[in-house]
Amino acid sequence: MSEIALPIPASTILLVRSAGCQRFEVLLTRRPAKMKVLAGFLVFPGGGVEKEDSSDDMIARCHGLSPEAAQRILGTDIDARMAIGHWVAAVRELFEEVGIHFFVTEKGFPDANEPSALRERLAENCAPLSAMRLTLPALLQSEQLYCDLGRLVYLFHRITPPRYAVRFDTRFYLAALPANQFASVCSDEVAEVLWLTPTEALQQSESGILPMMPPTLIALKTLAQHKSWQDLLAAYKLD
Repeated sequence: MSEIALPIPASTILLVRSAGCQRFEVLLTRRPAKMKVLAGFLVFPGGGVEKEDSSDDMIARCHGLSPEAAQRILGTDIDARMAIGHWVAAVRELFEEVGIHFFVTEKGFPDANEPSALRERLAENCAPLSAMRLTLPALLQSEQLYCDLGRLVYLFHRITPPRYAVRFDTRFYLAALPANQFASVCSDEVAEVLWLTPTEALQQSESGILPMMPPTLIALKTLAQHKSWQDLLAAYKLD
């Protein structure tokens, strides 16, 4: 009898945006065909929680959520540092994969006039961050920025069943696309970026066009219950 793999702590983020006429879309990425896990599948940005995600340096660069508050939301079966690490991992993975960030100034506000030089430096650091040649707290400290965790809303928790060789203990989050930001392919783990309404994504999955795993489908069905952008914003208090 083969040994059951231990699940890896991970985080996933559902990023949504208005699509006009009260419609809304969610960001999905297609994994390259060469990947060993879920090759060609459509997934939400996300990945494993790293040690630096809950380090003292990282916690000092967090805004909008404390470790204790994160633990209260996720439950006492997880310690406070790991709890906030899940939030950080969602933000970090989103930035690494598609270049969207939730970084703010010391006062907690995004820079509405973000200098083009800063945008370029952040974009240039996606690859080093993904390759672990740079840590998120080091990047934030160098730019005097903070990670705004208060923009993410916790959705639900899923653990990959024991029959799989690779398993994840994943927390799912929801957030609205920050103003004046655009998604692009920033990682070799992403072959394509797609914005689809939840209904469109589900229809294409059912037709076999877009392969997805059950947790992705569950998340899309959760979003599809909300019939308008305003309904979604109100239900989850997104801003």
